Amino acid sequence: MAIVSSLGLILITCIIIWRACDGFEMASNYLGRNMKEGIKGATINAIGSSLPELFTTLFFLFILKDKDGFAGGIGTTAGSAVFNAMIIPAVVILVVIGKGISAKIEVSQKVILRDGIALILAELALIFVITGNTLNWTHGLILMLLYFIYVGYMLLSQGAGDVENDYDDEAEGGNRAVAFFKGDLATTVLGDSKINNTKAIFLLILSVVFIGLACFWLVEACQNFGTAIGMPIYFVSVVLASAATSVPDTIISYKDAMKGNYDDAVANALGSNIFDVCFALGFPLFLFTLIYGPIEMSSETIENVGQLRVLLLILTVIVFFIFVLAKKGIKKIHATILLLLYVLFVAYSIGKGINYNMPVIKEVSSVLSTISHWFTNLL
Repeated sequence: MAIVSSLGLILITCIIIWRACDGFEMASNYLGRNMKEGIKGATINAIGSSLPELFTTLFFLFILKDKDGFAGGIGTTAGSAVFNAMIIPAVVILVVIGKGISAKIEVSQKVILRDGIALILAELALIFVITGNTLNWTHGLILMLLYFIYVGYMLLSQGAGDVENDYDDEAEGGNRAVAFFKGDLATTVLGDSKINNTKAIFLLILSVVFIGLACFWLVEACQNFGTAIGMPIYFVSVVLASAATSVPDTIISYKDAMKGNYDDAVANALGSNIFDVCFALGFPLFLFTLIYGPIEMSSETIENVGQLRVLLLILTVIVFFIFVLAKKGIKKIHATILLLLYVLFVAYSIGKGINYNMPVIKEVSSVLSTISHWFTNLL
């Protein structure tokens, strides 16, 4: 019964996060309407769709405390990063091809190189910053500063010139009471009126509140589910929490793809990962250790976290080269490879969480540990 109720609550939180992020997207799209295509996807859209990872990591740390909370937080952010890098581009490709819009999608190599290299550097930084058995506020601060540098570069690189501005400032209209019970925050706030800066900011704040509540329930549901099946919260967060918090990223990228904004669709996925790795993990770590002091990690937590960071880096590099080498367009075969990689990642995570002694799981884990120790020894 506990398993069913936990999964049911996770599903409900997915829906709430999805509808709340719809409102956030509408508001952020209006506020960022004068940003160039590709820039908006990597900044405004990426931050908005990654708020669930930020809130979930915060609640993991402040509810579970110390090492278990940190493990759950990094499991969510890393698992979400894998989901974003593989599932989102695969969904975009398959939908575009399936609807007959195009036989392939073409993404600017500039976007791939810019955001792909930035993401790989962020993941390398994560490996080198999160070292030893003690974490404090300086580790979180370093990760946050890296994200601020990335955003600063993105804004400066926008430069002068025309921007893509196809924003429609008309509300969809409808009964506000009905819209509220449907979870449609945008119509609840706007009604039949046009959006403006004040309404956009209010809608933004309201969406953040609902996202925060949903993420609180998500953490509770994951904790109960892990207890019910005897799986550490770390592995539950890698699979379930990460997928739940990645729903907004998927929907935003899907909508961009339907409009033909393939650069934004992919940039949102990559930009979200940079936000997840640097800020969604860095800020909670900074805040928690500033209030409660350093986090002391057990040898098991250090080993698991080290392996996950290396696996995340390896998968990101593979996805990066898939995109870079697909100069004639990303096709169905690429989507299939991405989906297969994600299935293998989930299978490994579940297998390790349930039975560490499985031969294949143990061998992969050993290789990841060797690489992780090699990185550590470089310091």
